[in-house]
Amino acid sequence: MTATPRVLIGHGTENDFVVLPDPDGSVWAGNRLDAAMVRRLCDRRAGLGGDGVLRLVRTEHVPDAAAALGADLAACEWFMDHRNADGSYAEMCGNGIRLFLHALVEEGLVDRAACTDGLLVGTRGGPRRVGAAPEGGYWVDMGPAREFGRGAAELGGRTFPGLAVSMGNPHLAALTDVDVDTLDLTAKPRVDEELFPDGVNVELINVLEPGAHIRLRVFERGVGETRSCGTGACAAAYAALVAEGRREGTVVVDVPGGRLSVRIDARTTVLTGPAVLVSTGALAREWLAA
Repeated sequence: MTATPRVLIGHGTENDFVVLPDPDGSVWAGNRLDAAMVRRLCDRRAGLGGDGVLRLVRTEHVPDAAAALGADLAACEWFMDHRNADGSYAEMCGNGIRLFLHALVEEGLVDRAACTDGLLVGTRGGPRRVGAAPEGGYWVDMGPAREFGRGAAELGGRTFPGLAVSMGNPHLAALTDVDVDTLDLTAKPRVDEELFPDGVNVELINVLEPGAHIRLRVFERGVGETRSCGTGACAAAYAALVAEGRREGTVVVDVPGGRLSVRIDARTTVLTGPAVLVSTGALAREWLAA
């Protein structure tokens, strides 16, 4: 009897994912992992539940990898095939890529001891180096934060001005004196569609210590509010530094799902935080056939 696909469930600061081991690209080949399947997997009532799906696959089996990676194609053995919960493709996820490496290690596909200096992983936002942190958890070189304007989010009758920041995906990072814990993020914030034609992740940020410690909540495009967002933490940390007239420093970022650290310098941004696998199993034939 043919085995059904294996699945893992895990999270990075409670930003949770369905992880699909598929090293040789045969389990989820072709259109099997389409938008409808992703939505079914991420459904928290009728599926496994998650903010997205991560497929562990070698880069050579991903048709659009060459366009995303360019000259770095041959240097990236592994590709993070990442989908949002609504089935759309996602360029990059800081929490997801830490979990991606952790899952590679736990699946025996990569040696953690060999990851101290980092492993170059392909993403649709370009190559990213991710490695094992000495104190536990994982770090990821997220690339530089890039400003591309200023905008505002409208939420609950209030307007929250913010900085537009790209971390390979778009963000609107809004510092506010309004306690972020009092905000209702069940509804999608309204934003300038001309500035964000492909949608945007919106971060609402309280500064706890100027340029050093912030707290945030995030509404992710294609998902809704999540317990954490790695790229959002980086964009928020950058915005907090800019507000202090700086563009370098280390910022502690508290999210509903835990704590992250973001170090920004003139060259790049490094995100550090935990990654946890919760369970392993297999999809049931009954569910697959439904």
